[in-house]
Amino acid sequence: MSKIDWAKKLKWNEEQLDDLRYTGYAYLRQGKYDIAITFFEALAVLDSNSAYDSQTLGALYLQIGKPQKAIKWLDNALKLEADHAPTLLNLCKALFMVGKKEEGLKLANILKNEPSMVISNTAKALILAHS
Repeated sequence: MSKIDWAKKLKWNEEQLDDLRYTGYAYLRQGKYDIAITFFEALAVLDSNSAYDSQTLGALYLQIGKPQKAIKWLDNALKLEADHAPTLLNLCKALFMVGKKEEGLKLANILKNEPSMVISNTAKALILAHS
């Protein structure tokens, strides 16, 4: 069975997808994560090649304490954009949440050398907290 291109089938263009992203992001900014998740889950179907949508969905699931779902979407995002440090950091946090300490520490030790101080300092804090 072939995969259906829903955006094409609905005759949606990038502008309409962006409208959904902006609306979902607005809910995210308001802390209405469950509503935001609904928008980003729809976007994941409509635009399955968007690393941003998968990253955001993973971060939202992490935020509401659903690390298994977060890992699924963060892994998907990393397949689309392999070296995205914020996504890797969220994956690191999710790994610790599900008890995969060794994997989390391995990733945190890589991220502690990131040029971004936010990423590297958070990775160092995770190492301290889980060592």
